[in-house]
Amino acid sequence: MNTYSLEHVQQCCQDVVPERELARRSPAAFLPSLSRYTQFLEGRSIMVSEYGVLSVLKTTDLVPSELGLREQNKLEKSQRIRAAARELFSKHGYESATLRHIARRAHVGLGTVFNYAQDKRDLVFLIFNEELAAVTDVALRAAQSHHSLVDQLIGIYKPHYEYFSRNPALSRILLKELTFYSEGKQAATFQEIRERLISGIGKLVQTAQQEKRIRSEEDSRIVARHIFFVCSGAIRWWIASLRPDPHEGLTELRRLLQLQINGLDPDPETRKKPHKQGTSSLQNGARTRRNGNASRSVRTHS
Repeated sequence: MNTYSLEHVQQCCQDVVPERELARRSPAAFLPSLSRYTQFLEGRSIMVSEYGVLSVLKTTDLVPSELGLREQNKLEKSQRIRAAARELFSKHGYESATLRHIARRAHVGLGTVFNYAQDKRDLVFLIFNEELAAVTDVALRAAQSHHSLVDQLIGIYKPHYEYFSRNPALSRILLKELTFYSEGKQAATFQEIRERLISGIGKLVQTAQQEKRIRSEEDSRIVARHIFFVCSGAIRWWIASLRPDPHEGLTELRRLLQLQINGLDPDPETRKKPHKQGTSSLQNGARTRRNGNASRSVRTHS
């Protein structure tokens, strides 16, 4: 087991918990809800389990008295189930791995697994939800260091591409199973994470509209969903490759976002000119047809 300094634990908690909340409560107060989470530091992802955190907190006065043996036992079982599911899904694939195999690998009863996940699909999100929440926190903060909307959106999706690239096989399972995922013990948590991401994109779009950095007058929430759909499709296309490289994926995503934001229409200043020319051509054609009819009429009478 790795040993972490208290400062490291506090920094990890700050990646998941707003500073104003952390100021009022100790890191240990969040321990029951933080089974595993990701800290992005210096471009690397460091997985920190609750046991590494607990080993530090036990040496301090920060461990709450209510975190007794029962709570620790629940955390341990949850951790073992996640680890077993992650291992078997990665090794055997989603279809071949069964809940019974996962329970056996985690050294828990099958009924215990159902306490945490409604079915195998739900178990996928038991693995990912807390990590996705941490990735989303980092992503939304990263967007604040850029000015152009495209750079802000790339800042949001860079942590996602890096995260998914670390285990492509498992990421493919997640990205496949999240389609129409609306029922299950983990569904509400996942939907909250997704909505928080879309809402963050919407705020960036709204600010860009107010500052006249983009031309769209469409509802920022609709624009945000459109951007989310494009990025979600781009991630699926990218992760399906044999060796998904985050840099290549982000390069293509930038092109897609620039196309989306710039659009296919010509510049508004030049947009009217072809229209006028077309109108003039139609009018000239109409005059030609009228003149032609008149000439034919004259020749008929002559």
